[in-house]
Amino acid sequence: MSPILPGDAVAAIVLAMFAAGYASTSGSLADPPGASVLVAAVTWLQGTLLGTIATTVAIVAVASVGLMMLAGRINIRHGLTVIAGCFILFGASTIVAGIQSSLAGGDRAAPAAMPESPPPMVAAAPPPPPPANRDPYAGASVPAR
Repeated sequence: MSPILPGDAVAAIVLAMFAAGYASTSGSLADPPGASVLVAAVTWLQGTLLGTIATTVAIVAVASVGLMMLAGRINIRHGLTVIAGCFILFGASTIVAGIQSSLAGGDRAAPAAMPESPPPMVAAAPPPPPPANRDPYAGASVPAR
């Protein structure tokens, strides 16, 4: 089975996304006047690939692959590849943020301060003992005449 896009097309898309991201953050005079159009196009592409349409396609893909795995039409390795691809696609921003924070090293968050312990619980005074001759069933078994 051939991939959806050839390798050169994937490389071109990644290069365009990188260039558009760089163009939007660099404010130099070397930016061409039409750079905002490219940034808008790549932003639209990103919104499409990570938006509602992609979420719907991912749900349908996972459901159909799951049913095909249950029916025995595809092996588990291919099914898990589809599910891992969805995790990587939708978790890419979190994965990159984690890698960047681990590479920074100096930006590590200080350990959270321990919350103050609650005040000790004071035991309530025990209720007074019941009277010694207390009978809860007194008069219940013998009818009054």
